[in-house]
Amino acid sequence: MARQQHIVMFPFMAQGHIIPFLALAKLIAQRHPALTVTLLNTPLNIQSLQSSNVLHPSNVHLKSLPYRGTDFGLPPGAENTDSLPLPSIIRIFDSSESLQPHLVRFLSELTRENNGQPPLLIIADVFLGWTVDVARSLGVPHASFTTCGAFGTAAYMSLWLHLPHVAAPPGSREFNVPGFPEAFKLQTDQMSSYMRAADGSDPWSRFFRRQITRSLRSDAIVCNTVEEVETEGLRLLRRNAGGGLRVFPVGPLLPLESNSSHDRSGRKSGVEVGCIVKWLDSHESGSVVFVSFGSQNTVSASQMMSLAAGLEASGHPFVWVVRPPLGFDLSSEFRPEWLPQGFEERMRASGKGVLIRRWAPQLEILSHGSTGAFLSHCGWNSVLESLSRGVCIIGWPLASEQFYNSKMVEEELRVGTELARGTVEEVRSEAVEAAVRLVIEGDEGREMKERASKYRRMIREAMREEGEVKGSSIRSVDELIEMAMSSSRSTSVQ
Repeated sequence: MARQQHIVMFPFMAQGHIIPFLALAKLIAQRHPALTVTLLNTPLNIQSLQSSNVLHPSNVHLKSLPYRGTDFGLPPGAENTDSLPLPSIIRIFDSSESLQPHLVRFLSELTRENNGQPPLLIIADVFLGWTVDVARSLGVPHASFTTCGAFGTAAYMSLWLHLPHVAAPPGSREFNVPGFPEAFKLQTDQMSSYMRAADGSDPWSRFFRRQITRSLRSDAIVCNTVEEVETEGLRLLRRNAGGGLRVFPVGPLLPLESNSSHDRSGRKSGVEVGCIVKWLDSHESGSVVFVSFGSQNTVSASQMMSLAAGLEASGHPFVWVVRPPLGFDLSSEFRPEWLPQGFEERMRASGKGVLIRRWAPQLEILSHGSTGAFLSHCGWNSVLESLSRGVCIIGWPLASEQFYNSKMVEEELRVGTELARGTVEEVRSEAVEAAVRLVIEGDEGREMKERASKYRRMIREAMREEGEVKGSSIRSVDELIEMAMSSSRSTSVQ
């Protein structure tokens, strides 16, 4: 059997991680058709990808590894954070380490079938830092892939490794972050509840410290961002990661043109694309607010009421992806009682608002000229999608690194404003109305739009290739593969 050169990719079991991994796998496979790219995950996640309508190049393979989440107290069929409430997510984190022997077995079989040649490169999630040790044992180059932005990753790593909030003076809400400029400060409400409670001995701290420490021993960090957009974030990440660790910005890992009734994981939208486009066509350029908090997030019942009232008071048309409020099953049916009385009927009658259950064609909505603002949880994929379309952001971060993404959007990129943080804060309808008017109507909003349009151009340039001219992200992808090939050649010579 002729030898093949393989790249093995292994995302963490979360939709926001699997989607960028698959996008990178397809990009590598398209640019390097002689390579075989295998994406690994647990059986149900692989089954979901296989049953979707998402097309893959023929040299991208999907492979499942055995997994028993029930051994860690997870319910049967729970193999993705999308299906779990927050208190159970630490269990899926801990369970991920049980995949190590199955990965070793797969890589051993792959090497044997390939006449003794191991994979060219292992690209694994930064949350799966234990894969660095597996790669080292085989003498295979390893890259840790962070599906977040550079700024968010640098902040997240520093916070977990140093827990600076623990050392802050009693009663202090503000603290410095190690590895960041002295002027850069975070507040305790810019941290997830599990991070605020972390003291180094808790399960969350133990898991993230293990994985981050191991990931920083990798040969490279691959980051879903753009060099020209996150100049400062990449500088911080490179400095804090150490001089010997190369950082490859390869984003944005999303379609720059999109026309589909499915999201990138193959899930069907809750509304026909043609219907929503027709509705958007009926509104003025830049007048519509798109509201979505992602697949795993929601707000409290009182916040939802205020959000609805504020959107209505703003007078601006909106598209809102609604989910049950905090404390209810996110996959259950949405009830009218969670909104002001008669709200949906009034919006439908006036043509001012559309409520979408479950999934929305997000890229198509953001791409439409009528969309003027994105009220978002500031998950990194959503931030990238918004910037790639030149749409300003109204931030409402709810968890994880979303708080740092929102801070960057408002303070560094200056393409948005932050409305609220988390699910505890009281949100007044007047604040919602003011944020919408600021971004869509005011002079400040026009300046934000100009900057957002500039970042849109930067993002498209980063992914451009014309003749010998390559954008920065395309160059990074090729340099990552060349790094692996160079390592393979030097190993062969020895």
